[in-house]
Amino acid sequence: NGDMIDVVLPEPGPDELLVRHDAVGICFSDIKVIRTGENHPRIYRDISRDPVVLGHEVSLTVVKAGENLRDAYHVGQRFIVQADISVNGVGYAYGYEIQGGFSEYNLIDQRVLNGDDGNYLIPVQESTGFAEAALNEPWACVEAAYTPVYRTTWQEGGTLLVQGDGAGVSLGAAAAWRPARMVLVVADEAFAASMRAWANATGVAIVDDAADLTFDDVVILSADPALIEAAFGRLARGGVFAVATAEPIPRRVRLDIGRIHYDNLAVIGTTDPEISAAYAPIRTQLQAGGRTWILGAAGPMGHMHFQRALEMAGRPGRIVATNLHKARMGPTEEKFSGAAAAAGIELHCFSQDEFDSDEAMAAELKKVTNGGFDDIVVMAPSVQVIEDAMPLLIEGGVMNVFAGLPRGTPAAFDYNLITARGNRFVGTSGSSIDDLRHMLDLTERHVLSTNSAVAAVASLEGVPDGLHSVAEGRF
Repeated sequence: NGDMIDVVLPEPGPDELLVRHDAVGICFSDIKVIRTGENHPRIYRDISRDPVVLGHEVSLTVVKAGENLRDAYHVGQRFIVQADISVNGVGYAYGYEIQGGFSEYNLIDQRVLNGDDGNYLIPVQESTGFAEAALNEPWACVEAAYTPVYRTTWQEGGTLLVQGDGAGVSLGAAAAWRPARMVLVVADEAFAASMRAWANATGVAIVDDAADLTFDDVVILSADPALIEAAFGRLARGGVFAVATAEPIPRRVRLDIGRIHYDNLAVIGTTDPEISAAYAPIRTQLQAGGRTWILGAAGPMGHMHFQRALEMAGRPGRIVATNLHKARMGPTEEKFSGAAAAAGIELHCFSQDEFDSDEAMAAELKKVTNGGFDDIVVMAPSVQVIEDAMPLLIEGGVMNVFAGLPRGTPAAFDYNLITARGNRFVGTSGSSIDDLRHMLDLTERHVLSTNSAVAAVASLEGVPDGLHSVAEGRF
C-alpha cells in the first residue's frame, strides 16, 4: 500500500557489515520486477513468499563492522556496489536476490565481500556526492554497452557445431583455432572429409549430435531459414552464431533477441568462402564522425546515451534523436541542443507523432543522414520498432539493442544484412565490476557527469511516487 515498513535494526555478524544507504536511484528494471515477479531474468525465487527490497543503484556508508572485518573496514567508509553479484556461478544481484537500497540500512555479507569476482564493494572518494556515486551503476551499464568483447575465434576448448552444405567452403584462418569437440553435419562430402582430416590432425574430437547438446560456436553453411532458426536455439550463453553463405537468404529469420541482450550472444555472418571471415572484430564504439540514431532518446537511459555521444572522445558527427511523443522529445532537444552545437555535432530531433506514417518518418531519417546510420542505439523495448529500424543501417553499421526484451522474444532478422552488408547486432545487460570501476573513474575525473541524469530527489518515503513516475514516464 506504499507505507513504510519498520523492522528491527540488525546487528552484523562477525563477517558482516552494517551499512547505511545514502542514495539510491530508481531504475526501469525495478518496474520490470514489479510487473514480472519471478519471471524477471535476475529473480530466482518465489517473491510472493519471499519478497525482495528493490534498489540496486546505491551508494552506502559503513555504520558498523563485524569483529572479523574491523581491520579492513571502518565506520564512515563509503562505497558503491557492483549489483551483479555472483557466487559459485549463482546470481545474487543486489536489489534482486540480496535485499536492496529502498531501505535505510542493510547487512552486507560474504556474498558481496567475497564473491566470484572478489569484493563487490568499490571505494568512493570523500568528495564524490551521494547521488553522484549511486548513479554510477546505471551509467556503468550505459558505458558497458560500448565495451563488450566478442570472440574473433572459436571458443578455445569449446564445443562447435558445423551444419549445412559446405560446397566450396574452407576454414581459412579458422584452421588454427582449437575447439575441444565438434559436431559435423554437412552434405558436401569433400568438405566433410577435409573437416575430418583437420580434426584428426589437431586433436579435435568429432562427436555425435546429441539433441540436448549446446554449442559455444554454431557455423551454418546454408541459406535455409528454417535451419538457421533451429540452430540458433542451440547456442550456449556467450556463444557465437555464424552463417557463411553466398546465397541470399530468402526470408527473414526469427531469432531470440532477448538472448542477444541478456546472454551476450554474437550474431555474425559472411558471404566469403572462408569461414573465418565471419569472425572479423565487431565494432562496439560509436563510429567517430559517423551518423548515430538514438531511438527512444527521451527516457532516462536515452538521455545517458545521448549525453555520452556528445561528451566522449570519438563522438559522431551527426546525431538523430527520436521518441514517440513530441511532449517528451521537446525537453530532450532543449537539454542537449546547446551541448551538440558546442561540440560541432549536427543534431536532428524528431518525434514519431510528427509524421503521418512510419514510412514517412523513415524517409525523413534517410534524408537527414544521406542514406542511413552507422549506429542505431535502441532504448525502446519494442520488437516492431527494432525490426523497422534494421534496414536503416548502412553497410558495416551496428545496432546496439540496449532495451532489455525478455528471453524468448523472437524478432525477424533479415540475415542478408549480416552476411552481405556486414551489419552487426550487439546487446548487453548490466555491467561488470570492472565496468563500474571504469565508470567511477570517469566520474571522479569529471569526464562524464552522472549528476546530469538526476531528474528529481525525494526521501525514502517518496519511493512509491518515484516508482510510479518512472513507470508512467513522467521523467
